[in-house]
Amino acid sequence: MKAARSEQEFQNILRRLELALDASQIGVWEHDTQKDEVVWDVQMHRLYGTGSTKKRVKAELWMNAIHPDDRERAEADFDEAIKHKRTYSSEYRIVLPNGETRYLRSRAHCFEEDENITFIGVEWDVTADVLLNRELQRQKAIAEARAIALEASTRRIEYAAEHDYLTGLPNRRLFDRRLAELAEHAGLEKLAILHIGLDRFKQINDAAGHGVGDDVLKSSASRIVAAVPPNSFVARVSGDEFAVLIANFASLEDLKARAERLVQHLKQSVWHNDEVLRTGASIGLASASGRNVANLLAESDVALHRAKKLGRGRVEVFSAQLKAQLHNERRVAKQFARGLEKGEFVPFYQAQVDARTRRIVGMEALARWHHPKRGLLLPGEFIEVAGSIGGLDDLDATILKAALKDRRAWMRQGVHVPRIAVNVSAARLSDPLLIDELQRLRVEPDMLSFELLETIFLDDGEEGVLSNVVALKGMGIDIEIDDFGSGHASIIGLMKVKPRRLKIDRRLVMPATDSREQRRLLRSIVDIAKAFNIKVVAEGVETLEHAKLLTRLGCDILQGYAIAYPVSGSDMLARLIETQEQEFIPPPLTALRKQQSKRPAGPA
Repeated sequence: MKAARSEQEFQNILRRLELALDASQIGVWEHDTQKDEVVWDVQMHRLYGTGSTKKRVKAELWMNAIHPDDRERAEADFDEAIKHKRTYSSEYRIVLPNGETRYLRSRAHCFEEDENITFIGVEWDVTADVLLNRELQRQKAIAEARAIALEASTRRIEYAAEHDYLTGLPNRRLFDRRLAELAEHAGLEKLAILHIGLDRFKQINDAAGHGVGDDVLKSSASRIVAAVPPNSFVARVSGDEFAVLIANFASLEDLKARAERLVQHLKQSVWHNDEVLRTGASIGLASASGRNVANLLAESDVALHRAKKLGRGRVEVFSAQLKAQLHNERRVAKQFARGLEKGEFVPFYQAQVDARTRRIVGMEALARWHHPKRGLLLPGEFIEVAGSIGGLDDLDATILKAALKDRRAWMRQGVHVPRIAVNVSAARLSDPLLIDELQRLRVEPDMLSFELLETIFLDDGEEGVLSNVVALKGMGIDIEIDDFGSGHASIIGLMKVKPRRLKIDRRLVMPATDSREQRRLLRSIVDIAKAFNIKVVAEGVETLEHAKLLTRLGCDILQGYAIAYPVSGSDMLARLIETQEQEFIPPPLTALRKQQSKRPAGPA
């Protein structure tokens, strides 16, 4: 009974094992290496798709089923296990009779008895695992590739965000960051900035086109990089400006000498339409010690502005004096804006007379500032500041409105008011709302004359400016060219604008009494004006000798201290009344009054 129960238990275990093997689809095999016999169970036949249930099979069946590319390796794995009498492990592909490829994994233990080696092992299909793992690897590779591409793209975006696309140099953003980093550097002893501005770049860009302008910028960038010390940090900080950070330099004198050499190195000539266009550079230099570098770029910018103002093509070093000037300009700029709001700017009027009759035929409205603390200020105290903060347009509009108000008040008193000339900047002249504004001010024909201060823009032929000029003439507002001969206006500009009058620059008028060459030049200007049927106004008439000479040369109108000083609106009204009354006084007294009126009025 005990033996029978043992047999029964054995059968139960066997059935459980068969069930487990069947459920797991694991095939069992046995290989007698001495007899080269192979025993397969049913699951092995299923794995290999033989359609058979024979227990004993030929070894060639296994060999021929293995994929040709895996056969050599599978055999080598089995031979190695036999040789060393150790566990056999291998993985390979098999090709089923229907052509399908499957992946199998094979494991076996080695048993040795009486020098006979037998392997008992199992095999199972791992195709799903292999394909899943392969897909995971593929997805991992894709993810890694995407991560690499994203990282490269991020680097490109960061590079583009911090570098100039044209020259490849760092831009203002990266420059500011580098400056901040150096400011925090504990071991930094000295730091300097060379602020480089290209001279006449706008003219080249406008005349020859952006392509030539881009070439000039790229060439300039290369020359700067080649000329500065190797440890310098060079950046393009704006359209035509570059900045160079130099740390721990030898001396300020050495740095200035290097900057002066760089100015020479940046001189370039560009050929365009058989014409040579020249450009150069101005440099502002500022330096600081330790961590006091926060305002270094602003200081170098001030020095650059100073270099350009003094004639360009030079190096200027920031100093305490320039710093004080900057502080003063900022203070004046704030006061200027406040003064406009509070109505502190008023017109003063300087009479213009006919060169032959000496009768008043016009007047120029000149801006004056009734400063609450400093008293009456002339334009030299505030015009440059107004221009730097973009306040000239507002100043022009303020003086124009005040002049129109004065004119109407004078006319209500029965006074004949001649033409009033007012200054207008090119920026205001190009304003598309200018004509509407003048129409709202009810400007009547022959009331006003606009003096164009920045006629270089007219030479560039801006359509907005020229269309406004035509509209102004249609309203009966005369156009005058101011400071003719100073280098800003040209014959082409005269042909385009066709002004009613041009004013000869006072710098040409004043030396005329002592210079024959200067007189010939004035005569040439008068002849040019006459050729275009343009009247000539000579300003800067300081003496009666000036007045006689300019009349003889053909000037039509005279203006200057020998004629009249600029005076307030009330004083100008008094003179207009006096002049008007003189026209009705009997001849003897009239002649006496006329002789007296030749004396220049004193300053207001």
